[in-house]
Amino acid sequence: MKIDKATVDHIAHLARLEFDEAGKEKMMGDMNKILTFMEKLNELDTDGVEPLIYMTDETNVLRPDVVKMDITQDEGLKNAPKHDSDYIRSPKVIGGAVSE
Repeated sequence: MKIDKATVDHIAHLARLEFDEAGKEKMMGDMNKILTFMEKLNELDTDGVEPLIYMTDETNVLRPDVVKMDITQDEGLKNAPKHDSDYIRSPKVIGGAVSE
């Protein structure tokens, strides 16, 4: 498979990118290099090779959750630009319209 200018234009449109002619040529060359590399990988015999899910056999060591009060509610509300007695206030967003 070869990447041509039409393919670059289509991918650029999908990715919302714009290229000048020199950029298209460079992108076309880079994409063709990637495909050549992938074709080279397809030559490898991978029969009987299990798919790699994790890079190591290590498992995550997680700390237990501990509930603690680092700051009070009043201290948290001090830095809020808008707040009432108990909560931080933010603009209401409904259907893409922002209202105060």
